[in-house]
Amino acid sequence: MSRLLAAALTVALAATLAVGAALGIVALLEATPAQPNTPLITYEQAGSGS
Repeated sequence: MSRLLAAALTVALAATLAVGAALGIVALLEATPAQPNTPLITYEQAGSGS
């Protein structure tokens, strides 16, 4: 019975750590400032007519 209890506690601890890590990663990603959406390359507009 003690082995079953130890296994159940291990599973519960592992699940708690996994959820905590996932929430921590999400919090870090949301804390990162948004990058500006500026293009690296711009093209000149060709004039109309020849």
